[in-house]
Amino acid sequence: MFDIISIMDALPHRYPFLLVDKITEYTPGESIVALKNVTMNESFFQGHFPGSPIMPGVLIIEALAQAGGVLAIKTEEEKARGKLVYFTGIDKTRFRKPVLPGDQLILKIQVLKKRRAIWVLKGEAFVDGALAVQTEIMAAIMDK
Repeated sequence: MFDIISIMDALPHRYPFLLVDKITEYTPGESIVALKNVTMNESFFQGHFPGSPIMPGVLIIEALAQAGGVLAIKTEEEKARGKLVYFTGIDKTRFRKPVLPGDQLILKIQVLKKRRAIWVLKGEAFVDGALAVQTEIMAAIMDK
Protein backbone atom coordinates (compact mmCIF):
# COMPACT_ATOMS: atom_id res chain seq x y z
CA MET A 1 0.00 0.00 0.00
CA PHE A 2 2.68 2.55 1.14
CA ASP A 3 6.36 1.76 0.77
CA ILE A 4 9.21 3.21 2.81
CA ILE A 5 9.54 6.26 0.52
CA SER A 6 5.86 7.16 1.07
CA ILE A 7 6.29 6.65 4.81
CA MET A 8 9.32 8.97 4.85
CA ASP A 9 7.26 11.55 2.92
CA ALA A 10 4.67 11.47 5.73
CA LEU A 11 7.01 11.29 8.76
CA PRO A 12 10.12 13.30 9.64
CA HIS A 13 11.77 10.27 11.33
CA ARG A 14 14.91 8.73 9.83
CA TYR A 15 17.31 5.92 10.71
CA PRO A 16 17.77 4.81 13.43
CA PHE A 17 14.44 6.16 14.68
CA LEU A 18 12.11 5.35 11.79
CA LEU A 19 10.28 2.29 13.12
CA VAL A 20 7.75 1.59 10.35
CA ASP A 21 8.90 -0.33 7.26
CA LYS A 22 5.69 -0.72 5.26
CA ILE A 23 1.98 0.08 5.31
CA THR A 24 -0.12 -2.92 4.23
CA GLU A 25 -3.66 -1.59 4.83
CA TYR A 26 -5.05 1.93 5.00
CA THR A 27 -8.58 3.26 5.39
CA PRO A 28 -8.47 7.09 5.57
CA GLY A 29 -9.69 8.44 8.89
CA GLU A 30 -10.34 4.94 10.26
CA SER A 31 -7.40 2.54 10.45
CA ILE A 32 -3.97 1.52 9.27
CA VAL A 33 -1.89 -1.66 9.42
CA ALA A 34 1.89 -1.41 9.24
CA LEU A 35 4.86 -3.65 9.77
CA LYS A 36 8.27 -3.37 11.35
CA ASN A 37 10.87 -6.03 10.66
CA VAL A 38 12.89 -6.41 13.85
CA THR A 39 16.48 -7.42 13.10
CA MET A 40 19.50 -8.12 15.29
CA ASN A 41 21.14 -5.10 13.61
CA GLU A 42 18.89 -2.68 15.55
CA SER A 43 21.10 -0.36 17.58
CA PHE A 44 19.06 -0.77 20.78
CA PHE A 45 19.88 -4.50 21.00
CA GLN A 46 23.49 -3.63 21.93
CA GLY A 47 22.34 -2.62 25.38
CA HIS A 48 18.82 -4.10 25.75
CA PHE A 49 19.91 -6.69 26.81
CA PRO A 50 23.31 -8.21 25.97
CA GLY A 51 22.78 -11.96 25.71
CA SER A 52 18.97 -11.63 25.86
CA PRO A 53 17.94 -9.08 23.22
CA ILE A 54 14.39 -7.71 23.66
CA MET A 55 12.89 -4.73 21.81
CA PRO A 56 12.23 -1.99 24.37
CA GLY A 57 8.53 -1.50 25.05
CA VAL A 58 8.79 2.26 24.61
CA LEU A 59 10.04 1.69 21.06
CA ILE A 60 7.08 -0.57 20.28
CA ILE A 61 4.82 2.25 21.51
CA GLU A 62 6.81 4.66 19.31
CA ALA A 63 6.34 2.35 16.29
CA LEU A 64 2.58 2.34 16.95
CA ALA A 65 2.63 6.14 17.28
CA GLN A 66 4.51 6.47 13.98
CA ALA A 67 1.94 4.25 12.23
CA GLY A 68 -0.77 6.45 13.73
CA GLY A 69 1.12 9.50 12.48
CA VAL A 70 1.08 8.15 8.94
CA LEU A 71 -2.68 7.57 9.26
CA ALA A 72 -3.29 11.13 10.48
CA ILE A 73 -1.00 12.83 7.93
CA LYS A 74 -2.30 10.82 4.96
CA THR A 75 -5.93 11.36 6.05
CA GLU A 76 -5.47 15.11 6.52
CA GLU A 77 -3.03 15.49 3.62
CA GLU A 78 -4.15 18.98 2.53
CA LYS A 79 -4.63 20.43 6.04
CA ALA A 80 -1.48 18.73 7.37
CA ARG A 81 0.92 20.01 4.71
CA GLY A 82 3.96 21.49 6.48
CA LYS A 83 2.82 20.28 9.91
CA LEU A 84 3.89 17.47 12.25
CA VAL A 85 2.00 14.89 14.27
CA TYR A 86 3.01 15.20 17.91
CA PHE A 87 2.59 12.28 20.32
CA THR A 88 0.64 13.79 23.25
CA GLY A 89 -0.18 10.86 25.53
CA ILE A 90 -0.67 7.18 26.17
CA ASP A 91 -3.22 5.30 28.27
CA LYS A 92 -4.21 1.72 29.01
CA THR A 93 -0.88 0.26 27.90
CA ARG A 94 -0.16 -3.42 28.48
CA PHE A 95 2.88 -5.44 27.42
CA ARG A 96 1.86 -9.05 26.74
CA LYS A 97 4.75 -10.69 24.86
CA PRO A 98 8.43 -9.83 24.30
CA VAL A 99 9.51 -8.77 20.80
CA LEU A 100 12.77 -10.42 19.73
CA PRO A 101 15.23 -10.15 16.84
CA GLY A 102 13.77 -11.89 13.80
CA ASP A 103 10.18 -11.02 14.70
CA GLN A 104 7.89 -9.15 12.35
CA LEU A 105 5.85 -6.66 14.32
CA ILE A 106 2.37 -6.05 12.88
CA LEU A 107 1.12 -2.63 13.99
CA LYS A 108 -2.64 -2.08 13.95
CA ILE A 109 -4.11 1.35 14.59
CA GLN A 110 -7.80 2.22 14.78
CA VAL A 111 -9.24 5.71 15.27
CA LEU A 112 -11.32 5.88 18.45
CA LYS A 113 -12.02 9.60 18.35
CA LYS A 114 -11.01 12.64 16.31
CA ARG A 115 -11.82 16.20 17.21
CA ARG A 116 -10.25 18.96 15.13
CA ALA A 117 -6.48 18.30 15.22
CA ILE A 118 -6.61 15.82 18.13
CA TRP A 119 -6.63 12.07 17.45
CA VAL A 120 -7.26 9.24 19.94
CA LEU A 121 -6.08 5.90 18.58
CA LYS A 122 -6.24 2.30 19.68
CA GLY A 123 -2.91 0.60 18.99
CA GLU A 124 -2.10 -3.09 18.97
CA ALA A 125 1.20 -4.77 18.08
CA PHE A 126 1.24 -8.45 17.14
CA VAL A 127 3.98 -11.05 16.63
CA ASP A 128 3.00 -14.30 14.90
CA GLY A 129 -0.67 -13.52 15.52
CA ALA A 130 -0.16 -13.06 19.28
CA LEU A 131 -0.84 -9.72 20.93
CA ALA A 132 2.45 -8.22 22.17
CA VAL A 133 1.36 -4.70 23.15
CA GLN A 134 -1.92 -2.82 23.41
CA THR A 135 -2.37 0.87 24.12
CA GLU A 136 -4.33 4.04 23.49
CA ILE A 137 -2.39 6.89 21.91
CA MET A 138 -3.23 10.56 21.73
CA ALA A 139 -1.71 12.73 19.03
CA ALA A 140 -2.14 16.21 17.59
CA ILE A 141 -1.38 17.64 14.16
CA MET A 142 0.38 20.96 14.82
CA ASP A 143 2.66 23.51 13.24
CA LYS A 144 6.36 22.71 13.36
